[in-house]
Amino acid sequence: LCPCLIYGAYVFLPFDAPLLPTVSTRLVYTLRCAAFATFPIMLGMIVSGISRLCSSALEPFEELHQEVEIHRTYVSQSVHLFILYFFNMAVLATYLPQELLKLIPLLTGLFAISRLIFWLSYAIGRSFRAFGFSMTFLPLLAMLLWNLYGMFILEPENLLS
Repeated sequence: LCPCLIYGAYVFLPFDAPLLPTVSTRLVYTLRCAAFATFPIMLGMIVSGISRLCSSALEPFEELHQEVEIHRTYVSQSVHLFILYFFNMAVLATYLPQELLKLIPLLTGLFAISRLIFWLSYAIGRSFRAFGFSMTFLPLLAMLLWNLYGMFILEPENLLS
């Protein structure tokens, strides 16, 4: 489903990436796009804080209730996946040709939407969360494989330069 979503958005959405000739401008562009991927994490932090305040627990250090634990787990997992996502996007931005840089905001949007889908499905039931997690993890895995391919096969002479 993820390749179909990315391809459809790449073909049908009417925007192009700005001209980014140097590695530093590509990294700044990636950093700016990655800021939008933090939206689901920040929303999760807000909801987690509100659910902790509204919890029926009288002691702040006692065992958390399930409704509080769901949001805390979501935020923790999302932060870990965001770190992996950001580093893979930064490396990917250095290898992509100019005409494919449109993928960076599209992958950012896919990450944000898939984390929200995971959160919703995780709150519904633990058995439904595989879809949202796979929409997050499989594009990350594809980016990692492409980055390794680019580093070791396409440009092995520029591996450390």
